[in-house]
Amino acid sequence: MAGELVSPTPTLRGSARRAAALRLLRRRLIQAVPLMLGVVVINFCLIQMAPGSFLELMTAENQVSDPATVALLRKTYGLEDPVWMQLLKYIWALLHFDFGFSYRQNMPVIQAIWIHLPATILLMVSSITLAVSIGVAAGVVASMKVRTLWDSLVSVAAMFFYAAPSFWLGIMMIVLFSVKLGWLPVGGMMKIGGASGGPVAGVIDILHHLILPTLALGLFYAAIYTRVMRSSMLEVAQLDFVRTARAKGLSRNKVTIHHVLRNALLPVVTILGVQMGTVLAGSVVIESVFSWPGVGSLLFDSVSSRNYPVVLGIMVLGSLVVIAANIAVDLIYMWLDPRIEIR
Repeated sequence: MAGELVSPTPTLRGSARRAAALRLLRRRLIQAVPLMLGVVVINFCLIQMAPGSFLELMTAENQVSDPATVALLRKTYGLEDPVWMQLLKYIWALLHFDFGFSYRQNMPVIQAIWIHLPATILLMVSSITLAVSIGVAAGVVASMKVRTLWDSLVSVAAMFFYAAPSFWLGIMMIVLFSVKLGWLPVGGMMKIGGASGGPVAGVIDILHHLILPTLALGLFYAAIYTRVMRSSMLEVAQLDFVRTARAKGLSRNKVTIHHVLRNALLPVVTILGVQMGTVLAGSVVIESVFSWPGVGSLLFDSVSSRNYPVVLGIMVLGSLVVIAANIAVDLIYMWLDPRIEIR
């Protein structure tokens, strides 16, 4: 959903830039409505085509065999309606922020997601921050030390972390740092029973448990950003305005930071917006490996137990995250380079 870039226009300043950003935001929000509707319809149809239903598993787990009870449950959960009627009811419920009921957690779906959402947000933010920080820094170093030992080391490291599956990397980190060295906890979000010593000790304990999941999830994306940033830096360094800056006598560091770096960040921002959905999907695997109590673990458990209302709710949440990320990318584009007009 990232915007189409057109020919550069004179730089907008002040109120004109704010007005352009508001127009862009309004257009993107209007476009998001049919997009979300399409996502809901497709996901709902895919769930309906999946074998079995949560009612079958629920009755089997609770050893419910009375036909009258089963019929009452089908009526309670609306499974006796035609599929098109169930879809319309679900869309109407979503308009009222009703994501359904989770029989597994015995609570509304939105409440079940809300309980696990902070852990996933913490993992995603820390992983993305790590990936962007390492990727941009390593890409800048590789571009400034091109065809040297530093460039080769950065390229080899980026290739390794890109090729290594995140779940394998997570398991190897557990073996090394938890089992062999005993430096970091094996999994979970905090010690059983909580950390003693007050709120500060609790925060430190959570950060201690966050290190390995963040590394396992973030290093893969850091490898991507490193390669993209290196190529972008080398490309921007050959443009005319950079040559002009050098001709004026500016130092290499000033040219790199003030002229090359800002323009070279544009491809990284684009990829970051597109990959927000994949980061959320990758957290499913990482949260399972490290027993991290986030939305990914909830999704894995819901798929295993055919708790489809929760699965649908998480898919809708993921779609909202991707749409919001793409809107943010367009706005960041306008901030990084005001000459760019996004339609």
